Amino acid sequence: MSIYVIVLHCFGSSFHGCLRAGLWNMSVGILGKKVGMTQVYGDDGVIVPVTVIEAGPCVVLQVRTQGRDGYDAVQLGFDDLPRRKAIRSVRGHVAALGGRGADKRKLSGVEATPKAECEPKRFIREFRCQDASHGLSVGQAVAVDSLDGVTWVDVIGYSKGRGTSGVMRRHNFHGQPASHGAKRVHRHPGSIGQSADPSRVMKGTRMAGVYGGERVTARNLKVVRTDSENNLILVRGAIPGPNGAYVVVRRSVKNK
Repeated sequence: MSIYVIVLHCFGSSFHGCLRAGLWNMSVGILGKKVGMTQVYGDDGVIVPVTVIEAGPCVVLQVRTQGRDGYDAVQLGFDDLPRRKAIRSVRGHVAALGGRGADKRKLSGVEATPKAECEPKRFIREFRCQDASHGLSVGQAVAVDSLDGVTWVDVIGYSKGRGTSGVMRRHNFHGQPASHGAKRVHRHPGSIGQSADPSRVMKGTRMAGVYGGERVTARNLKVVRTDSENNLILVRGAIPGPNGAYVVVRRSVKNK
């Protein structure tokens, strides 16, 4: 049985949609940091709300291959971390430090993994690829110009963490009546279930709990402008996370 038949059996008709969207042929994107929101004038003179992203330059730290790792991917690093704050394993990930372990592997004939020979990075992410046709090598820099000609992007980040929140803030409940007779229940959720049947709380009932701090993907954001000199990307609309948060920018998988 081929892998196509297996995946088609598991995902059904949605697999064809994934193929059309290019989900199985993901390209290498770029890492960045959210600067903030502003507004710019478009070519037609209309004000456009945009989010400014400081994207790159990123360094290729590793290139995963099918033969060695079982899959093809490119690992990028962004934003230098001072060496005094990096532990040895983090420094050894980007530069050859030597040591007894390296000497033993060399004597046994094990080929050393190429290193980027750069500063340690704060933000590291991998981009899966269908094959090794990406053309990137370890130590190579990826800048904003890698997105030249791209109109639509997806931005992945983590939303602002708001801690434990009530139902009015977390789920936009309107609350209990504010009239006479409602005593200290104005922000309560109300009933959460039934009595004898089914005599339990249904799964998925919206209640108070931890709000935010989750991985969020903002899809189909239009690239309004790029600035290669200052390593900036301006995308229309909002993206997840506070100012200064790290984000991943990739080509849109639905809107090419």
